[in-house]
Amino acid sequence: MLKTSNIKSNTQLIQEQSQIIYNHLQDCIQEDSPEIVIERFRHLFIKGTGYKNPQVRIALSAIVEASILEQDFYCFLSHCCHIIISYWYKHPNLKNSISLLIAQFDLALPPGSAHTKSGKKLRQLIRKFQNTEQYNKLKRLGTLITKTQTKHNFHNVNSLGDLIQRYPFLHQHCLLNPDSSYEFQKTIKTIQKEIQHRYELELSQYVTYRARLSEVARQSQRYNSNKLNKSLIQPVKNPTLLSDRKLNITLRQYLGKVEKNNTYKDLAHNFLNHNAGIRYYKVFQNNLYEYLTLGLDSEYCNSKLNPKIHQWLQEIVPDLGSRKLDEFTMIRTCSYLLKSLIVDSQKNPEHYLLIDMIVNLGTTEVIGLLLKLVLICPKIKPYLEQKFAILFSHYESFAKDDLMWLINSLEKLQLAFSIHFGKVDLSLVKIM
Repeated sequence: MLKTSNIKSNTQLIQEQSQIIYNHLQDCIQEDSPEIVIERFRHLFIKGTGYKNPQVRIALSAIVEASILEQDFYCFLSHCCHIIISYWYKHPNLKNSISLLIAQFDLALPPGSAHTKSGKKLRQLIRKFQNTEQYNKLKRLGTLITKTQTKHNFHNVNSLGDLIQRYPFLHQHCLLNPDSSYEFQKTIKTIQKEIQHRYELELSQYVTYRARLSEVARQSQRYNSNKLNKSLIQPVKNPTLLSDRKLNITLRQYLGKVEKNNTYKDLAHNFLNHNAGIRYYKVFQNNLYEYLTLGLDSEYCNSKLNPKIHQWLQEIVPDLGSRKLDEFTMIRTCSYLLKSLIVDSQKNPEHYLLIDMIVNLGTTEVIGLLLKLVLICPKIKPYLEQKFAILFSHYESFAKDDLMWLINSLEKLQLAFSIHFGKVDLSLVKIM
């Protein structure tokens, strides 16, 4: 009982002292230049000495001493960084300082050189913080903002982690903590929207450019001319990491007719209409199997993939065969299939089947299969994003050239999301 009481008092103390520092940082970022704020941050958190404000210095010592659970300190420290980052991101002339702030952790000092007990513990916590997921998320954010601020050639990057800026659908999962403040969540959503809007604009411009080239080519054939007058058309760069040919094929796949003269949207619409009057889960289960496996008729699919999908559908809710179909069971079913097709969890990142499917079907078909699930149950879209965020985190330090299967998957998922959930107009694809 006494131990529980002590934990509660420690938690309350940390909250009270943390608020002192939060308020202090809010004042600093509004009154001081980024250079001064970074200098303050370095003295307060990295060096742990020489901070001139005694109230703040005492508050930090109290937090360090009271942090029985190291996770409490990591959450506090992350929030301190988020306060500064959120404010700076709102001001274009301050954004470049964000990566400099995060880089301060690279200057962490050895605990043994501290002169006080709290200073030594602070430096130990800072060192350990660099091995946490909270720190990894800060580093990703720094990478993202650096590349957003510069015209970066993504074809020349070394590791997968350097591509975080390309995939806004990963940002919620790769940059936010479970306890991230509302203000910081808004900042990440703003970053997502800005990157997504820019991507859709560049994609639309590229499709228009390719359509105009195709029109010029047709005119040249019509007039028996061997020369294309391309000089009249301003070139537009392919905004993806796919080749022009692969991008063209992928766009036609996700926008055009795929099965029985239906688009992906048509198939999803027809499935939902057909199942609207169905009362029992078992019937829905059988219909879902037919919907997912329609078009999957290769030897690999018939002998391996389709039987697995059938098995999973039987395993999901074996006791609900006679239960009435509702939104909960639909979400549960589709989520289980995503987990089985892609990856289980951060702790169990096994994804052999996903690689096996990509080898046998190709990334376009695999992403198309996942898209089928999301189109009939849009509420699982964040769950699909989370699964690919797990893979991204698992491989982010690996060389980019060794992960083309994953990069192609991410590129095509970004296309699929933009086409079906974005605002981009790609109607000219049909004349490309």
